Amino acid sequence: MNNQQKKNQRLIIIIFGMTIIPFLIAWGLKEHPSLVKGTTNTGQLIIPSVAISHSDFSGFDSFSTSNIGELPGHWLIVNVIPNSGCNEVCLEALLKTKQLRLMLNKELPRTRRVVIIFKEPSQEVAQQWWLKDTLLWRLNRLEDQESKSLYSSLLHEENNLDEALKEKLIVNDNRDVALNSDLIRVKPSVDLTKKLLDIRRGNIPDGMLFLIDPLGNLMMQYEPGFNTYKVKDDLMHLLRISQIG
Repeated sequence: MNNQQKKNQRLIIIIFGMTIIPFLIAWGLKEHPSLVKGTTNTGQLIIPSVAISHSDFSGFDSFSTSNIGELPGHWLIVNVIPNSGCNEVCLEALLKTKQLRLMLNKELPRTRRVVIIFKEPSQEVAQQWWLKDTLLWRLNRLEDQESKSLYSSLLHEENNLDEALKEKLIVNDNRDVALNSDLIRVKPSVDLTKKLLDIRRGNIPDGMLFLIDPLGNLMMQYEPGFNTYKVKDDLMHLLRISQIG
């Protein structure tokens, strides 16, 4: 075999390798998704990703109905309230994603916060959830023991924010600005509910988190008690490599 034949043979082998290796990698990740856990911190990649439609969301209230058009084309940070109540784990998860979005700095406009409500609560109960989501972060940033105790107490659903507490937390800020919410509250379609239950094998716990890409693909999921800083690392990585949203 002369030198030219050897070069041709090597070229054929290289081309074959370039063709088959990506398929082998993709198959390996599909069959063994745990192999990628090391690069996603506490998050779990949803493999294969699950496509949803933004029409699977309907506004839970008038605010959300008016703002639901902001969801397409953005990365969605999605909390869930799977039960008729929002316990401490559930509420703290909402507050974590509020903190998470603020931590994104210049990338913040590429994201939206969403909460999916599976079982409709009373208007009074829901209003307390959104008030706490809007105001409790102010307590969480203070270091004194009184603020910490009040924060822990208000995480319990039975303890409500009354007008006096609202004024105390707003302090001298503009009231309308202080009470302005970035959380879009939605109800899921039957199809979306089924997809989420399938991903979770029938169990969607309080306090878990999903990330949805701008094309409407469920990309990642996080268990209750997720670490805000690690989710931020994952999301920043996705934002850096993404050419959309």
